Amino acid sequence: MSLSNSAKRSLDEDGYLVLEHFMGQELLAALRRRVEELFIEEGDRAGSEFKQEQGSRRLANLVDKGDVFRQAITLPILLECIRQVLGPEFKLSSLNVRSVNPHSEETQPLHADMAAIADEQGYWVCNSVWMLDDFTLENGAIRMVPGSHRWRQLPQAVLADPTAPHPQEVLLTGKAGTVVVMNAHMWHGGTANRTNAPRTAMHAFYARRDKPQQQYQKKLLRPDVQQTLSPELRWLLALDDPLNDRVSQEVAVRSGFLK
Repeated sequence: MSLSNSAKRSLDEDGYLVLEHFMGQELLAALRRRVEELFIEEGDRAGSEFKQEQGSRRLANLVDKGDVFRQAITLPILLECIRQVLGPEFKLSSLNVRSVNPHSEETQPLHADMAAIADEQGYWVCNSVWMLDDFTLENGAIRMVPGSHRWRQLPQAVLADPTAPHPQEVLLTGKAGTVVVMNAHMWHGGTANRTNAPRTAMHAFYARRDKPQQQYQKKLLRPDVQQTLSPELRWLLALDDPLNDRVSQEVAVRSGFLK
């Protein structure tokens, strides 16, 4: 499968692409079902492999927790979008869920994921936001500054208040089942949920192969799960990549995820 020229321009120039109805009803229902099962199963531990956050429920290490997640991260058109941003040599960096609690007033500061600035080889982080619920202006639209991925600056370095509205920001809404692929160097953040229901999204985050994974997949995935994976998935997760072992383990140890 290949992207249209207009889709490529959106990723290159604006820094994001909206894929409406991307999941389809069957995949959307399966993802929702498994996510809620995990929130119940994991309880207070949910998200602890990576991050827990006041005002939100988190899940992490999802490649380890169901075939439906492994199916999602390998969908061809998604990988074509990632390739457009990062080039042919990329890998999954992490797969998480963030569900913003009802009446959560917190607005995320504008940021670039992993505080990443493009280097001499180009961009090296790309995220995808999977809308498991409708995203509305009231429940936590994504705020983004289109084109900011080309500025090679971090918002916290140049803005007096990264939580304040930016004159060039847009608020992105969408129906459940939509996926937004974004160059993660683009300045972005979540907004407050002022409704009576949670607002849930899955984040499939990719990185260039020479950069560390946000979550070191080889150490997080159970051995019995690793043994079942196809060659395509093993490549995407960098399970047999000595360079990834070196750069990702260093970061995992430094962050306290590995002792």
